[in-house]
Amino acid sequence: MPPKKATSYPQMEDDMDDIRKSLNFLTEEMAKVTAQLAVLTELVTEVKVLKQLIKEKDKTINELEKRIDNLEQYTRMEDIIITGLSVKPRSYTKAAAEGRNVTEDAGTEELFSLERQVLQFLAETNIHVDANNISACHTLPRKDKDKPAIIMRFVNRKSKTEILRQGKKLRGTAVYLNEHLAMKNAEIAREARILRKNNKIKATWTRNSATMVEVGRDKKNPDEFAMALDEALGDFAFPDEFVFDVWGAIGDAKQGRF
Repeated sequence: MPPKKATSYPQMEDDMDDIRKSLNFLTEEMAKVTAQLAVLTELVTEVKVLKQLIKEKDKTINELEKRIDNLEQYTRMEDIIITGLSVKPRSYTKAAAEGRNVTEDAGTEELFSLERQVLQFLAETNIHVDANNISACHTLPRKDKDKPAIIMRFVNRKSKTEILRQGKKLRGTAVYLNEHLAMKNAEIAREARILRKNNKIKATWTRNSATMVEVGRDKKNPDEFAMALDEALGDFAFPDEFVFDVWGAIGDAKQGRF
């Protein structure tokens, strides 16, 4: 087999030139990649900063929403809401026929008539309310005009609480006394009632606008109760503080509903 011919010097120069061109190309490409990585790194850092800002803003929004919910509930702390009671509104035409101002006197008379009907019904069920402790009484808009939801506001929370304590006397009737809850608290209470209806919990009620539940197990410490409650709640999205609210009510729940 004949020996290989030695590569000529000009050929070696051409090969080296090709290698240099390839290295230069790779160097340029690496520079581009490095620049792109720098941009990406900067973008990632910016995204992290933005995520943190969003997290902080979400926290601020949640805190503001809680403050709004608390303020909304605070304005209702002296209220009870009465549902299922059939009332007969006084006609405005009667006020007009008696020569009173329809737009003013009739409205006052209407409310006074409503208050008297509510007090009369409560008295018939052995729930006695001092009319002097009532600051307002009116209905809420509702499709069922014969049985509208009625708001009764008291001059202080003590009077409201005392009436709610007597609510058990209404068992067997279609009338219910409840706290006048703000939208968020009403949603929590509604979901708790669904749990009760589905036998996930033993009982639920509200106290000072906080929703309370009893899981139906004799738990000796908050951790055991929290585990049982988590099991009962399942996918329901209750606020974090909900568990702590209900833990303080276990002893009361064993003695009967509020």
